[in-house]
Amino acid sequence: MAADTGWPGCAKSLKGVILDLCGVLYDSGEGDGAAIPGSIEAVKKLKASDLQLRFCTNETQAARDTFVAKLQRLGFDILVSEVFSPAPAAVAVLKERALRPHLLVYDGLLPEFDSVDKTNPNCVVIGDAAEKFSYQNLNEAFRVLIGLEKPVLFSLGQGRYYKETDGLNLDVGAYMKALEYACDVKAEVVGKPSPTFFQSVLNDMGLQPHEALMIGDDLVNDVGGAQCCGMKGVQVRTGKYRPSDERHSTVTADGTVDDLAQAADAILNQRH
Repeated sequence: MAADTGWPGCAKSLKGVILDLCGVLYDSGEGDGAAIPGSIEAVKKLKASDLQLRFCTNETQAARDTFVAKLQRLGFDILVSEVFSPAPAAVAVLKERALRPHLLVYDGLLPEFDSVDKTNPNCVVIGDAAEKFSYQNLNEAFRVLIGLEKPVLFSLGQGRYYKETDGLNLDVGAYMKALEYACDVKAEVVGKPSPTFFQSVLNDMGLQPHEALMIGDDLVNDVGGAQCCGMKGVQVRTGKYRPSDERHSTVTADGTVDDLAQAADAILNQRH
């Protein structure tokens, strides 16, 4: 039986699969971006199986219903209720702790925070603001933080970079580190690889960590984050994958596959 704890043998006992979006299902870019070949069919196959399927993303350039609609236009069978993203999780934390955020986020994400009081901010929330990461906007966030007796910084994910159709782009993690350094504060990460974020997905499926598998293109935040929670983690060689990921000093994927199509076939073949 021991052999069945590894990849792909572990798929025999799985009850749920969690997929990253960008870099696994599609590459973002001009217009709606582009579906990665085979991924639309792979999602269909997984949904038709007896496995529960959820999507876990650090997407923070658009409200959840907006980017789900984009994926539906690309041809994916996906519902808003199946997608977990950082902004709704951050809103829940802000309300629970009666915090009023200064937002350094992409304009498309602002509607997610409509229900939150933003007057006289007592914390900063930073997301993937892309071209909104100007010196002026970063400095404004810095001034809010440095002016607080107890600075509170939330980062919607902590990615280093991500892939668009025209190449790699800097992600929120680089700007998070700048504010951490300037204000001598440690950011609270909402989104992958936060254990709380992964646990919220498991809770929704009603599963224990060993019953679920995460598939992502980000070795540290997708695979490593899932493994820290007790899940198996498989990396795809699409999106931001780099060959050096397979020789990483601290994170070793349970399996590495060419793409989501190959991963889905490997999982389902184990279950027949």
